[in-house]
Amino acid sequence: MARPRMFDEERALDAAMHAFWEHGYEATSTQDLCTATGLGRSSIYNTFASKHDLFTRSLTRYIERMTANQMEILEDAEKPPLDRIRTLFAMTVDTEAGTRKDGHSRGCLTVNTTVEFAGRDPESARLVERDLNIRLAALRSVIAAGQTDGSITSKRPPEELARFLNTVIGGMRVSGQGGADRATLEATAHIALDALTD
Repeated sequence: MARPRMFDEERALDAAMHAFWEHGYEATSTQDLCTATGLGRSSIYNTFASKHDLFTRSLTRYIERMTANQMEILEDAEKPPLDRIRTLFAMTVDTEAGTRKDGHSRGCLTVNTTVEFAGRDPESARLVERDLNIRLAALRSVIAAGQTDGSITSKRPPEELARFLNTVIGGMRVSGQGGADRATLEATAHIALDALTD
């Protein structure tokens, strides 16, 4: 009987992740979670210790999926380094454009969490920081490879450029939530890419 429960738990976790992603932690009520997951309050609290536990597990799930997608792009040795970064920006634009609803995108649950909690939740901060370090390491590696093969001509250190690109991507996510359309986000991506080759 453990197998059906695991299936239900996975489905519930996905549904909760999307609810938190769309509304944020504070604005997502227990009733919202019941509606999203199709579970009653007692089932939610029997399966997950608390709303915060459910949020932490949802955030972990989101990070694992998003980081895996980004790593697949950044570690694709078949593509030149600059093309990998270009693909990462294209994916960011596509994601924001693809989640638009009423003129606003959903943004990024990791960025949203950083903004919402601003260091007030040590557990979420730890998850976000670990994810940041993984992404920065991958960006540094790609940028260094691009500087070596000459496709990235900026003389700035890979660490600085990695943080710059990460900040631009986070800003694009927030801008999408604020109503920026595809063309605006694409223009921002082009400027960031130009900064690597100036």
